[in-house]
Amino acid sequence: MTALLDVIDLGRRDYLDTLALQRDLRLARLDGREPRDLLLLVEHEPVYTLGRGTRASSLPLPVAALEARGATVAEVERGGDVTWHGPGQLVGYPILDLRQHREDLHWYLRQLERALIGALVELGLEATPDPGRTGVWNGGRKIASIGIHVKQWVTLHGFALNVAPDLAWFDAIVPCGISGVEMTSVARELGGDQATWWQPTRDAVVAAFGAAFALAPAARDGATSGAA
Repeated sequence: MTALLDVIDLGRRDYLDTLALQRDLRLARLDGREPRDLLLLVEHEPVYTLGRGTRASSLPLPVAALEARGATVAEVERGGDVTWHGPGQLVGYPILDLRQHREDLHWYLRQLERALIGALVELGLEATPDPGRTGVWNGGRKIASIGIHVKQWVTLHGFALNVAPDLAWFDAIVPCGISGVEMTSVARELGGDQATWWQPTRDAVVAAFGAAFALAPAARDGATSGAA
């Protein structure tokens, strides 16, 4: 029997509040209070997150200038460099117990890429990995970013897929530390707007994620999420 995946749609939520929820759920998944793997889906208020690999050259503007633009700035434990999250971007945080899958971080990263590529192909987009660079690309432009943290084989953080954000937010940083990178989105490539693409993208991601990890997605009310 295929294991279930609890999919929790959090709506629009503050980044730091969601990070605290992730950390609580990781502990609950680790000790068995959460008996199933989870996938949190969220749209954040504007935030620049600085991963463990963030370099000074990736931040041409000081933190105060980023905050003056209306964004929160948060240093986090995930791998990778600086990125942006905000309105119009679908962010996914898998809370997976890799002991039930495969204790291999490279495999996990490749499966996340596989899921996102599968979702984008379903939407009609050409999507590919870029050897040596984590994430998903469309015609040389980056459409999805991945940054993870795994502790005791339970995962935190995850992926960000640009559905229809204001891509100008990325202009204030060197996204993922890749000089000259051009960011794109589903709406930019296919036309339409967030109302056109949000739900189809969400549904395609959930289906492709389930397939990549051999899990059967099951909706769970976001109001009931959290570890007791």
